[in-house]
Amino acid sequence: MRAFATGPLSAFGHNPTIAIPDFEGEALVNPNAPEESSLRFVIRAASLLVTDDISAKDRNEINRRMHEDVLESGACPEIVYECSKASASKTGEGQYWVVLDGELTLHRVTRSQPVSARVTLNGDSLRATGEFSVRQCEYEIRPVSAVGGTVKLKDELRLAFDISARKQA
Repeated sequence: MRAFATGPLSAFGHNPTIAIPDFEGEALVNPNAPEESSLRFVIRAASLLVTDDISAKDRNEINRRMHEDVLESGACPEIVYECSKASASKTGEGQYWVVLDGELTLHRVTRSQPVSARVTLNGDSLRATGEFSVRQCEYEIRPVSAVGGTVKLKDELRLAFDISARKQA
């Protein structure tokens, strides 16, 4: 996930990259009728971590503010994406362009969130890659600011994913 600085001093700000190390999900895929597929994905909010090459002090402060001031990870421990409506077009053997019409629950707010992905099915494995944006204000989150408001994060966050999954026996 990427967040971008804005404001008069944004050139001196930081555009943090945030990793999501603790998540689980279930995808039920019907390659013969992709529109019948579904997805449920749960992220442990407290696991999100800044991964940039910055000082330990800055990393700790950004992580603290992200969990306490933005995500409120203690009160909102999970970020959930659920989708039971999808459309797909085949782009090659075992390859699809998929549009998920799901709902994202973040910070106690649930909203419709379309997600597009390139999906490859190969035997018992699935790989999905894509990118989408989320506006913090739509989830009642105020973007973080610093230096008296002269540096703050933009409302829009860009989320990119590259997920591999295997069929359960």
